[in-house]
Amino acid sequence: MTKLWIEVIVLGFIFWLEGIFPLFEERSQRICHAWPNLAMGAINGLLIGFLFSGITVQVIQTAQAKEWGILHMLGDSGWERGLAAILLFDLWMYLWHRANHRIPFLWRFHRTHHSDTELDSTSALRFHFGEIAFSSVLRLIVIPLIGISYIELLVYEILLQPVIIFHHSNVALPEKIDRILRAVIVTPNMHRVHHSQIQTETDSNYSSIFSWWDRLAGTFKRREDTKAIVFGLPYFREPQWQSFAGMLRTPFTSSKPSS
Repeated sequence: MTKLWIEVIVLGFIFWLEGIFPLFEERSQRICHAWPNLAMGAINGLLIGFLFSGITVQVIQTAQAKEWGILHMLGDSGWERGLAAILLFDLWMYLWHRANHRIPFLWRFHRTHHSDTELDSTSALRFHFGEIAFSSVLRLIVIPLIGISYIELLVYEILLQPVIIFHHSNVALPEKIDRILRAVIVTPNMHRVHHSQIQTETDSNYSSIFSWWDRLAGTFKRREDTKAIVFGLPYFREPQWQSFAGMLRTPFTSSKPSS
């Protein structure tokens, strides 16, 4: 519940900031845009809560009891282990995100997220439940490989959600501040490039929390004028694909529908 309340508070605060300091000022239908994204987020929360929370805890407990995973080489406690846990899981998130762009089957589901033509804080919740299910299943393998504990995973997710909401936001953050922050974390100007409809930009800036994975892997891109970016995909731009029903249908339509 702590994680949920943090997510709700951060989302509400940043959504409020977007109304006061927006980068794209002409948006007048913010609530209408938000509802389908919030609905997707609610479904995904229920999916994880009812189908995966229990089995995830069981996998963690088994892995800890049998001392499986990389982290057990660092001992049972200490800040070094905690930091390593966060870094390793964030590296996994980078690799998983990149796979969603490179593997056509996974991209079919992930493009629900990229089809949003008005990027804002609620876009951080716009993931098809199929993608969330695949991610949750793979986590059951990654968790024992890393050897992450329940507390370490909880801390990671408490850090992850505010950063994801922040870097999807429509807040007009001054470039000087954005540049300082993106030396460590993913920022709005960095992630806006990832949501460009230009494919070479879409296929960049995959990091979730820490921005350096893209620099290390050579997938970092930046734009001088992020306000000139056209968000979304060259297809799935019509209003029907921005609706809740349209988002549910997106993975099951042709790759580039004409309407």
